Amino acid sequence: MKRLIGLTIAGLAVAAIAAWGIPARTEVLSYKVELNGSSEVPPNPSKGTGSISVTYDTTEKKLSWKGSYSGLTGVVTVAHFHGPAAMGKNAGIALGIAAGNLPPSFEGSATLTDAQAADLAAGRWYLNLHTAAYPAGEIRGQVVK
Repeated sequence: MKRLIGLTIAGLAVAAIAAWGIPARTEVLSYKVELNGSSEVPPNPSKGTGSISVTYDTTEKKLSWKGSYSGLTGVVTVAHFHGPAAMGKNAGIALGIAAGNLPPSFEGSATLTDAQAADLAAGRWYLNLHTAAYPAGEIRGQVVK
């Protein structure tokens, strides 16, 4: 009986150590943003375009982005993720990317709140690049999986 109890306790200890040593499953979600003037609300005639790859690490709650743009009327004065908003609707700033001259190729990261992550996953975020000629936004695109 003592031997059985000793084996059970040892087994539980080994199981606990093994479970503790197993890392949490990390899920990294991938998104894409295609920017253009016709996606602005209201649409504009800008010839500018852009493309951004976005990932979200669900364990670290880390949003990362890497993108580029071209053909804008001038320098990017500010860049933001906006939300929550469905495609074709406007919303407030959810997360700032840059205030000032954003280079044509850029990247960054930020930690999201649970509410921001939920809106992102539901497709309720968009990205907007603003210029002096288009202070409300020159090119825009919805963040989609």
